[in-house]
Amino acid sequence: MSNSTPFRTAWITGGSTGIGRALVLELVRRGAHVAVSGRAIDSLQSLEAEAKDLPGKVISLPLDVADRDATLRVGEEAMRLLGDLDLMVACAGTHVPMKAETFSSSPFRKLLDTNVMGTVHALEAVVPRFIAQRRGHVVVVSSVAGYRGLPTASAYGASKAALINMSEALHIELKRHGVKLQLVNPGFVRTPLTDKNTFPMPFLMPVEKAGRQLYEGLLTDRFEITFPKRFTWLMKLMRLLPYALYLPITERITRGQR
Repeated sequence: MSNSTPFRTAWITGGSTGIGRALVLELVRRGAHVAVSGRAIDSLQSLEAEAKDLPGKVISLPLDVADRDATLRVGEEAMRLLGDLDLMVACAGTHVPMKAETFSSSPFRKLLDTNVMGTVHALEAVVPRFIAQRRGHVVVVSSVAGYRGLPTASAYGASKAALINMSEALHIELKRHGVKLQLVNPGFVRTPLTDKNTFPMPFLMPVEKAGRQLYEGLLTDRFEITFPKRFTWLMKLMRLLPYALYLPITERITRGQR
């Protein structure tokens, strides 16, 4: 593993747990200084402690990305503390399963506020600066759940589909300004969120391995970064199926989730 990185400075939202935390540690091991935002102060503190003897540095900036004004302030603070950012990763997100029998607007609002608008707020904080300086690297973390509709994920999948569509549009526009945007669509990774799942999770990947693969993806020119490969490519194939095949296959595969 190289001990250097092209990313001197970074701001990562949702970086105190899960894939975000694993990416923070990958960057700091290579000497990057990383501003990390998350809602759980204790998780941020434990991350600082874990990284204290590494070559880089972790700066904790507590934040709920659903709060636009707070996100803009924290983005400004990250840039003030670190100088020009090389990298911004919008990784904050949550999941609330919802069955049709308990369908409600409340989970939708919660997931859209955090997963979609939280990402939008983080982008709003840095994209104008990146465009003005004609450099910068933006990463949006979505999910393969955004590829197609899945039972109990009507709200979660809708939020992730929105991020995929938004990233496709922004990638083209930002490229004209010298700004790189990449989209991350993970499959199942062992995190505090997936630990709550009660259904089988094929090809479940350790979070440390996911962090390494995400970091390695950032060094490429690929628009989309996915892992674990076997599962994400299976989901890509499912994405191509017509409804007459996709819906009955998905119903059969997920029948045990009821």
